[in-house]
Amino acid sequence: MKRIKKTKIIATLGPSTSDADCIEKLINGGVDVLRINFSHSSHKEAEALIKDIRQVNTKLNTNTSILADLQGPKLRIGDIRPDTNLKDGNKISIKTGEEFIGDEKTIFINYQSLPNEINTGEKILIDDGKIILKVTDTNKKDEINAEVIQGGDLFSNKGFNLPNTNISQPALTEKDIKDAVFSAKQNVDWIALSFVRHESDVKSLIKLLEKKTDHRIPVIAKIEKPEGVKNIDNIMKYASGVMVARGDLGVEINATEVPLIQKKLVYKAKKARIPVIIATQMMESMMESLNPNRAEVNDVANSVMDGADAVMLSGETSVGKHPIEVIQTISSIIGKVENSNLISLKHKHPTDYDSERFITKSICYYAAKIANDTNAKAISTLTNSGYTAYQISSWRPKTHVLVFTSNKRILTQLNLLWGVKAFYYDSTESTDKTVEEINKIAFDNNYLHKDDKVINLTSMPIHLKGMVNTVRVSKI
Repeated sequence: MKRIKKTKIIATLGPSTSDADCIEKLINGGVDVLRINFSHSSHKEAEALIKDIRQVNTKLNTNTSILADLQGPKLRIGDIRPDTNLKDGNKISIKTGEEFIGDEKTIFINYQSLPNEINTGEKILIDDGKIILKVTDTNKKDEINAEVIQGGDLFSNKGFNLPNTNISQPALTEKDIKDAVFSAKQNVDWIALSFVRHESDVKSLIKLLEKKTDHRIPVIAKIEKPEGVKNIDNIMKYASGVMVARGDLGVEINATEVPLIQKKLVYKAKKARIPVIIATQMMESMMESLNPNRAEVNDVANSVMDGADAVMLSGETSVGKHPIEVIQTISSIIGKVENSNLISLKHKHPTDYDSERFITKSICYYAAKIANDTNAKAISTLTNSGYTAYQISSWRPKTHVLVFTSNKRILTQLNLLWGVKAFYYDSTESTDKTVEEINKIAFDNNYLHKDDKVINLTSMPIHLKGMVNTVRVSKI
């Protein structure tokens, strides 16, 4: 029987993986979603990658998903003179306005409003926290004075973080708007919004996409600032998925807090029935080495055991030396862990009894429970919107989740969801005939064998393609 890797792998494309041959190897190695990072990709480059992905999908008969990741309001310092080193205790001036080349006494930043928004005593972390400055005063116009708390070598165009400062800069920059419109026109499957702090950030992107496309593109909220963690419940009301972006999060928040925040966000996402991605530094040593270190293996394994829908690789596949080997290694780790009896996920019956989708939610809950109780080999569902796929996946059943749809738009989109394997199916005959046909498709593709039990979910009458209202147990 074919194994469906339940925890999905997202790989970032870049110089190490920029051609169709490499994309094919990534997909064959176990990649489910390919990420285009607009921090480093031009529209021309992205368009070529999207074309290659779709051609490879056609060749391999796969449904690899495309994730467009917006850069967000990345704060950076300007150019720095070579060999600049900041000493602990030294004083430094930080200026906006006209850009200049900085040194150990004065540096430029690209956020014009910061002198007005930052306060005395707050910290500025440069280059992922390698350098730490503490504000001594600000003229609230164009200059900040600071003391070097933790010094080091300073390089041009490094990002900086403001863990104590509430900034007014919107989550959607002008560049993001252009990249989002471009991505919508390219019909990508998911768009990730960086540095989400409030639900209004997500709503702004959704509103923009609704104006630019006649179909819905789901938005993933990247949680990498303390405000995003604080406001997560409201953010999840609008986001279609969340990403625990541990890189900036580990700089903005004390790194010791990140493991529990990761578990909290995974739990809340599962409860909200939306996918959750764990990202950053999953297998970073494999950018150079052919083997991961033990801490990285444990990190990936723990993310899988937490119940994350997907784990994401960034530099490991975009600029690393061994992108294919990274995928094979992380796929192997997932295979060893995700079916362990040590993983125990709490299942609670949905309680929103007044919801118009309560019947569908309840059926999906019981389908997962029946599948586990009867040792069924698959849960098979028909869907037009993808809703039942999200619901069943969120219950994390022990079996395959086989999804059949006539909506080609969601075929690749569903590839991000935990445990889901999607098939195109476009028939509206009787319910009995439909169940027989989709079970045969699963059998012919080696996902079911003779005498296997399968839980079939359908909508009656079948031709109306309405909400799921029927559950049956079939035997192949």
